[in-house]
This record gives sequence, structure tokens and C-alpha cells, in this order.
Amino acid sequence: MLTATTPFLAHQDRLGPLDSRIVDVESLPWRATPTPGVDIKVLVQDERTGMLTAMFRWAPGSVLGLHEHIEIEQSFVLEGEFEDDDGVYTKGNFAWRPPGHRHVARSPKGATVLCFFLKPNKFLEGPLAGTELK
Repeated sequence: MLTATTPFLAHQDRLGPLDSRIVDVESLPWRATPTPGVDIKVLVQDERTGMLTAMFRWAPGSVLGLHEHIEIEQSFVLEGEFEDDDGVYTKGNFAWRPPGHRHVARSPKGATVLCFFLKPNKFLEGPLAGTELK
């Protein structure tokens, strides 16, 4: 049984289990996250497994507190830049992190980043401490 969905996808209820999901990304809403200055646009998620593909919009100066990646996390920078102690990731760059990697992510200038998660992050500090991103 298919458990993956795209929130706010028009006519999703009319699709069969093997039909393609064609997502008009522009029509999907940005939603605030518990982290001030970071909004999310969910492209596909499976709450059963924790898989998530989403765009994140970082306002200038936003900071995502210390978190751990439970499985491989992948990020592709669409606009702007974000950074952590390992480096600065600018438009067109791709970074991935292995399971167990911990970091604080920041965006001094603002960014839009496409991210892929196999499992939710475990947050260790900040407004999401003690939770998993879903």
C-alpha cells in the first residue's frame, strides 16, 4: 500500500496507486517550521518511513540548531547559500552527509535548498530539541 503523499497536491484523491504524481511546485504553499526564519515546502513524504523530499527557504540570519542525520541527507542549493563548520554551500552545489553526522546549519545571506531525507533528523538543540523533523 502506498503511504507516500504530497500535501496540498491537487486531485491526489483521484490517482491510482501506480499513477505518477506530477507536482506543480509553485502552487504548493510554504509553511513555517518551528525554527524561526526557515520555511518548508514538502514535495513528497512518507510519515510511515520518515522519507522526506522538501525545499527549505532560509531567511538571512536563520540558524538550524544542532541536529543529527539518522540516515544519509542530501542538499542541493537552488538559490543563495548556507553553511556549517564544514564549509559554505552556494547556488548549484550539492552536499550529502552520512548517518550520524551532526552539525548546526546557518544561512547568513538566505537560501533555498532542496533536501532529501531517508529518515527524520534528530534535533539536539534549539526549538526542535528532542524531536524529529517530519
